[in-house]
Amino acid sequence: MRAVALVAAPADVCCRYRVRAFLPSIAPETLSVDVRALHGGLLDRWRCLRSLPAHGLVLLQRRLLSWIELRILRVRARRLVFDFDDAVYHPSASRRRSLAMHRHARFRMLLRQCDAIIAGNDFLAAAARRYVDPARVHVIPTCIDPSLYPAAYTDLRRRADVQLVWIGSSSTMRWLLQNRAPLFDAIGRALPAVRLKVICDAFPRFEHLPVLPVEWSEAAEARELAAADIGVSWMPDGDWSRGKCGLKLLQYMAAGLPVVASPVGVQAEMVEDGQSGFLVRTPTEWIHAIRRLAGDAELRHRLGHRGRQIAEERYNVRDWASAFARILTGRPDGEFAVGKSLNSCAP
Repeated sequence: MRAVALVAAPADVCCRYRVRAFLPSIAPETLSVDVRALHGGLLDRWRCLRSLPAHGLVLLQRRLLSWIELRILRVRARRLVFDFDDAVYHPSASRRRSLAMHRHARFRMLLRQCDAIIAGNDFLAAAARRYVDPARVHVIPTCIDPSLYPAAYTDLRRRADVQLVWIGSSSTMRWLLQNRAPLFDAIGRALPAVRLKVICDAFPRFEHLPVLPVEWSEAAEARELAAADIGVSWMPDGDWSRGKCGLKLLQYMAAGLPVVASPVGVQAEMVEDGQSGFLVRTPTEWIHAIRRLAGDAELRHRLGHRGRQIAEERYNVRDWASAFARILTGRPDGEFAVGKSLNSCAP
C-alpha cells in the first residue's frame, strides 16, 4: 500500500519524529510513504495538492487548510488522516482573538473531513473529540529511537563544571530568553560552576550563567546531548504548553540524562519525580534540584539510567510503528512492523 505524507518539510522536526521515524520499522511491501513538502504560496500548494495520486491515501501533518485547499485534497484522497503534535488551533496569547477564532474554524472544518486523526497526546485528542466521533481520534506519542543515542550514564562523570543542556528552535529560545532570563541568571548566581549548553541555531546571553553555544545538526544532536549532564525544560502553564508532546524530554532521557522540568502537560507524565528527574515550579525549587544533581554524580547516573528505560519502554518508535501504519491505512489487522503487535500498540 502506498501513501503520501504532506509535511512542512521532509527535514522538519515534526516530520522526522512523527513520520520518518516510523518508516524503518514498517515493511515497505506493506506500506510505503512518499514524503512531500506542502509549502509556498497558494499556487504552489494547489499544484502540490492537484499532483496527488487519485483515490490515494494521504497523511496531512499539522497544516490547517483553507476550504478550497481542503476540497481539492478531499477529492484526491480516498482516505485522509490528520496528524498534529501541537495546539495548532490555539495561537499564542499575543495573537488577536479574531485569529484564534479563524484557526478554530479551520481546525473544526479539517477534522470533520478526515477519516482518522492522530494526536500527539491526550490533551490534543480531547480537543479533537469535541468536533468528531471519538472513535476516529487516536493518540500516538512523539517517539524516539533510543539506539541512536549514546547514553551519558555509561560514564560516571565527576567534574568540577556541570553542563545543563537545552535543545530547541530559535523561535522558542528567543521566547525563553525574554521570559525566563531571571530564572537562569538566578541559577548562575547560586551555582557558579554550572554551564548551560544550548543546541540551537541562535543563542541567548545571560548575565550570570555562561552559555556554551552548539550549532544544531541532525548528525550531532544525540552526541552533544549525551556529552552534557542534566537536561532542562521550562514551560509556562497554559493550553499552548499542554499541547506540546515533550520531544526535548524524550531526547534527554534517550541520552541517559536526568532532567529538571516544569510539571506542565506531558512533562508531568514523562518524568518520574525523584526517579528519572525532578519536577519543579519555583526558582528556589529549580536551584535546589540542579544543586542536588550537580553535586552527586551517582544520583545523575541513577536518574539518567531510569530516564533511558522510560524512553525505551514507553516511547520507542519500534513499539508504535505498527499502530501508526494501522491508523494510516485503516486496516484493522495484519502485522506492519517489528516490535509490538497491533493489539499491544494502544492508539
